[in-house]
Amino acid sequence: MKLIVSIFHPLIIGFIGSLFTASSLNNWYLYLNKPSFNPPNWIFGPAWTLLYLLMGLAFYFIWKKGYCKKCFYIYFIQLFLNFLWSFLFFTLQNPLLAFLNIIVLWLAILLCIIWFYKVSKIAAYLFIPYILWVSFASILNLFIIILN
Repeated sequence: MKLIVSIFHPLIIGFIGSLFTASSLNNWYLYLNKPSFNPPNWIFGPAWTLLYLLMGLAFYFIWKKGYCKKCFYIYFIQLFLNFLWSFLFFTLQNPLLAFLNIIVLWLAILLCIIWFYKVSKIAAYLFIPYILWVSFASILNLFIIILN
């Protein structure tokens, strides 16, 4: 049951965040100047789905080991910041505010990796693709600010 719950909650958060994203893809976002290295839109759905699955699996490995208060707190904080980015960027159409958020998100992910490592090395390693993707997303976000 812990595995199902662990995987379910980041997927739900991701789905809700995607509702904010979908509302702007065919209008506001479409007309933004984007850097040449911006991936096609269809990449984001599968990439984020995989990352949410890895997040949930990482959380499962932490939860399975018992209760790590710091791990739980920072995990849910980063999940909220992840959700908030979609709202700030796509719903409020504010790339600068979203960029400030993604910097804090990146730091929260790093803290997850550090704290998870103390409890489960596998959990920490499962967060590596996530921090790499958010690093790339941060650069994209910054270039969108610069180009617009």
